[in-house]
Amino acid sequence: MYTVDIDVVELPLSRPFTISRGTRTAVTVVRVSLEQEGFVGLGECTPTPRYNETPESVVAQIQSVVPQLQEGISREALQNLLPAGSARNALDCALWRLEALKKQSTLWRLTNIAQPEAIITAETISLDTVEAMTAAAKSAAERDGILLKIKLNSEQIIEKVAAIRAVAPKATLIIDANEAWSDHNLPELFDALLLFDITMIEQPLPAGNDDALADFAHVIPVCADESCHTATDIAALKNRYEFINIKLDKCGGLTQALAMVETAKALNMRLMVGCMLGSSLAMDAALPIAAQCELVDLDGPIWLAMDSAPYLEYRQGKIWI
Repeated sequence: MYTVDIDVVELPLSRPFTISRGTRTAVTVVRVSLEQEGFVGLGECTPTPRYNETPESVVAQIQSVVPQLQEGISREALQNLLPAGSARNALDCALWRLEALKKQSTLWRLTNIAQPEAIITAETISLDTVEAMTAAAKSAAERDGILLKIKLNSEQIIEKVAAIRAVAPKATLIIDANEAWSDHNLPELFDALLLFDITMIEQPLPAGNDDALADFAHVIPVCADESCHTATDIAALKNRYEFINIKLDKCGGLTQALAMVETAKALNMRLMVGCMLGSSLAMDAALPIAAQCELVDLDGPIWLAMDSAPYLEYRQGKIWI
């Protein structure tokens, strides 16, 4: 039997975070603790309006399975009780951590994944004016940033990328369009972006309206984010995308994320792990996935005014473990 506690916590950001869909100055997370025999497993999720989630709806989902949790539900049974999404993520990660504590183990050992010394992570350049984005990229490069993720909408794409490349000549650059490029000729735009040595472009078209990606050869690899939630989505994406972006809040936790890695590898899809805004508690659960991915974007805590335990160390473009 588990004792269940649910908290809704607002985390102020240290600076505004802007993507094509809007700006945030704070993020609201839902935290779950599961206690059994004196051991406490913790999980954190970030309800996402893009997926019709609110803190209230996520709390309601978690509360709906409290009776089963109190009976001592397994991670495997949880997969069938709740759909993919933030609520299941918080519970799944809490169950993983509870098992690790009870076995005096770690997520690394439970998942049988080698723990590296450090993992390169993207630092996000929030959508803003050309001048502001250039200044942010210059600052990141001066702090030895290795991988920069450029948030863009449909405006001033080339101008912003050119300015960022000029101040970060050695950095690996990836672009996240957040579904905003429907009005562009993508083959022409991709060709224009080749000049700036772009490693990957994430979700240029809206999920469900991305068939056009199958109509031309990608001179820059494309990653499915909003179009890819769980392992069952992956096979149908192979003719449109080279990468998939695994996020625990989308897929519903570490259990499903591990299944996504296995499925993607079997289909020769390339792997990225991403995050919503959140604390180190949320990012830490994704590290066993990050260790298996070509690209990692787990920079949520560096946007917070104040982080939470386990306080991951972000330095020189890496998460030090």
